Amino acid sequence: MNIYISNLSFAVIDEDLRSYFAEYGEVSSAKVIMDKFTNRSKGFGFVEMADDAAAAKAIQELDGATVDGRTIKVMEARPKEDKPARPSYSNNNRW
Repeated sequence: MNIYISNLSFAVIDEDLRSYFAEYGEVSSAKVIMDKFTNRSKGFGFVEMADDAAAAKAIQELDGATVDGRTIKVMEARPKEDKPARPSYSNNNRW
């Protein structure tokens, strides 16, 4: 199961995220999403756990928990929705 975690402290790193969830079961991966320009945390991340029951328990118990002074939101990750293409406003378009 893939888990989405939001409202993370900017000080949280991948290893911290892994340790928060490891007590509930095996963590396949843990990733804090970083801004590609500033290399600073965007304040959210993803954890993947192999055991769905352990993941469900982690979601239930960690949602609303306080980590580094911030109340985190934890939920099952949903697939990214396809967004309609944004129109291009470059000068190359001929109207």
